[in-house]
Amino acid sequence: MKRRMAQMWSRRCAVTEKKEIKESAIPDDLFIEIECCKQNKHGQDICGDSFMTHKLPEEDRVISVLSDGLGHGLKANILSTMTATMALKFTASDVDLISSAETIMNALPVCRVRNISYATYTIVDIRMQTDISIVEMDNPPFLLIRNGEALTFPYKEVESPSLEGRKMKTYSLQALPEDRLIIISDGISQSGIGTEQFRLGWRVEGCKRFVLEQVCLDPQISARSLAGKILAEALEKEEGGHAYDDMTVAVFYFRKPRRMLVLTGPPFHQNRDAYFANIFDSFKGMKVICGGTTANIVARELNRTIVDHLETTDGDIPPIATFEGADLVTEGLLTLTKVAQLLEKGERLSRRNAATMLQERLLECDSIMFLVGTKINEAHQDPTHPMDLEIRRNLIKRISKTLERKYLKDALVRFI
Repeated sequence: MKRRMAQMWSRRCAVTEKKEIKESAIPDDLFIEIECCKQNKHGQDICGDSFMTHKLPEEDRVISVLSDGLGHGLKANILSTMTATMALKFTASDVDLISSAETIMNALPVCRVRNISYATYTIVDIRMQTDISIVEMDNPPFLLIRNGEALTFPYKEVESPSLEGRKMKTYSLQALPEDRLIIISDGISQSGIGTEQFRLGWRVEGCKRFVLEQVCLDPQISARSLAGKILAEALEKEEGGHAYDDMTVAVFYFRKPRRMLVLTGPPFHQNRDAYFANIFDSFKGMKVICGGTTANIVARELNRTIVDHLETTDGDIPPIATFEGADLVTEGLLTLTKVAQLLEKGERLSRRNAATMLQERLLECDSIMFLVGTKINEAHQDPTHPMDLEIRRNLIKRISKTLERKYLKDALVRFI
């Protein structure tokens, strides 16, 4: 009975590919890597800054907001979260700038101590991957690094009489490949303020010099690495390495996509094995195989030898393997299930095993294609198995959606 049910499910899940799956299935346009690093003020359990990003695929548009709430801790976090949330929605709806600013500030709760409602913000609105509109209200100015230089751009000032003279700066610019856009809260620019070396703080100029040095040292430095280095450098300026204020830095890196192919599961029809292996062999980018049976099929068709690395076994996570042409080979469902959990929770574990190695590679790449074989392994249909051990088809969809929604990756799933 179990065998019959598995066969029926296989037929339901199988999708016959009538067209060849080509590398061009993954977009070759400019990709925007966005990464944010934050640090709470020393002694606070929550950060008073908020950074939010919303992707609108149907408009080929990405909107990000960095807001700094008045004060520190929970109150500041409420102010910045409300501001960022409203700014995202108003920008996505193309609401007038002054009307948006007035609505946001009027909606914020009033601080009992200072008797004002206040939050700063920077809005970055990117259309068609290169058309950028930026709005700054009282945040430090952005940096745009191109060809080893920090560029300056003209701006317009927009002012609301009802907001006590608070002015907004608006910019319009075009991004080019390898540009980096950096936005920060004043916790970064004012780091080290009052110390003997930085009496007036690190300032935007100090941050700019540091960014230029890092890009010069590593022209391919990722947004994630650069954001982390900026935050670490700002903390180093503070006495004892303790943040005097909430610190946030967000980096936008415009680049050609780093592509990745993930093969998992044998094809539904065995006569597709050679085609399956050929896609793997000809793909230009990072290549990963998840599943022992899948790896054996590819190795057999390409006449290559698999080498197991048993020392990488970690608890319930099976070890990795290697063979020529593959950047990583892992076990299937157990590893993929753990990766799905790590991605959904946003956890970055220090331990090194197949799941964390696969997670790291997924986050390093921008455009990821999952090629999923739909032949069912009946061992995974045992009803006594944990609920989280989903069939491969749904598990890959789960990972793909998380990569798109949470990490802004371009993910494509194809079944064979």
